[in-house]
Amino acid sequence: MGIIENGRRRGVVARCSTWGVMLSLVGGVMGTGCGPTAQEPAPPDPAGTVKQAALSYNSLSYNGLSFNGLSFNGLSFNGLSFNGLSSAEFAAWFEEDPVLADEVMHYVIRCAIPEGQTRTFTDGRTEARHTWAGSLGLAPTWAGGKPATVAEQQLISACLAAHANPFGVSVPISVQGRDGAGVTIPSTPAELAEFSRPESCFFGNLFLGQGVYAGSQNPPLDGAQSTTRACAVVDGSGMPRQTCAPLVYVGSCAASCTPDGTSGLSFQSCSVGGVTYQPLTTRVRDADLAVCGDGTCQVTEACGASTTYDACAADCGACP
Repeated sequence: MGIIENGRRRGVVARCSTWGVMLSLVGGVMGTGCGPTAQEPAPPDPAGTVKQAALSYNSLSYNGLSFNGLSFNGLSFNGLSFNGLSSAEFAAWFEEDPVLADEVMHYVIRCAIPEGQTRTFTDGRTEARHTWAGSLGLAPTWAGGKPATVAEQQLISACLAAHANPFGVSVPISVQGRDGAGVTIPSTPAELAEFSRPESCFFGNLFLGQGVYAGSQNPPLDGAQSTTRACAVVDGSGMPRQTCAPLVYVGSCAASCTPDGTSGLSFQSCSVGGVTYQPLTTRVRDADLAVCGDGTCQVTEACGASTTYDACAADCGACP
């Protein structure tokens, strides 16, 4: 399985972010420090957990399933150092912006550490104890206490990008690819049937300052359709509906990536600027695609006098 859900901003205050501010992990590059510390039983579902169909927060975390919703500010948050979560460097980074740091760590640990494990950190100033649960287990070397490999740096970068959502709402996605040891993220036939719509590919290396990229492999949206996954999903123009710096759109995944011949569901590698990366890909449910005329004014739709998503009279009414 590989389902992720996007949307929760966790109280992060929006602020402008530019790619001049670079996220750098593990002593400046995720491969130079020790792995995370502190491990304990997973905490209960957080308050306000969104449930869709029969899938709960914890059940979606099994074998690579989780929820996502990282704000794009989190892709540009500078200075994270993982010389152990008890290091002075990590504490200084965390204290710079505790709310955003907590959000970033929620997704770093969720991406890197396997299901059933957690990592904890106590803020020395406030004595607040933060616990972050693992899910995807994409970085087995780093999770085991050793320096992260370059592949793990790339995968965590791709995973953070796949988690980012500009609308602050929750929808599940299915994540495909391989972990840092080359093991395929498992998927059941039921998952692939439900998450039947290929969406995007994500790759890059935030930790070496090489940026983070997205491509599209989805059927183009028509004028009535919209999605919260707007940063790497194209419409008839051939471009995403929304730009989401620092994420850079590179066009079709097929143009930049080599298919994974084993599963046929993901890509073995993607390249940009002469650098090759290990990517992740995503799939979505048709049920989470908003359509003007379905009777609900979605966050991706607007009022108006037409049948298009940005002027949807049927769902959002006429504009005042």
